[in-house]
Amino acid sequence: QVQLVESGGGLVQAGGSLRLSCLASGRTFSTLTMGWFRQAPGKERDFVACITMGGGVTYYADSVKGRFTISRDNAKNTLYLRMNGLKPEDTAAYYCVAGSSLQDISAGRAHNWGQGTQVTVSS
Repeated sequence: QVQLVESGGGLVQAGGSLRLSCLASGRTFSTLTMGWFRQAPGKERDFVACITMGGGVTYYADSVKGRFTISRDNAKNTLYLRMNGLKPEDTAAYYCVAGSSLQDISAGRAHNWGQGTQVTVSS
């Protein structure tokens, strides 16, 4: 079983930046395809980004492409999401996920989910 713990959320002004982190344990991190989802109040969870086991391939939702960057450090068992140019509509709880493939994760078929970290962007 994989345990995922997110951190790095907070309150930021529009145009600002944040970096989220997700520490994984319970399984060899380098064997996991990883991703991020988000859920705004009253809305469904939406796919944000995902990354292959080695970090060589990434995939983003159109809404964050060019502003967010997903990366990983397999030596530290940690996944990151660098968020630049934040907008009020990025306000959501952000969830780290682990899955079998980029296709599965982007379709919401992740095996494991973290508890989430809140990001609030003020206008």
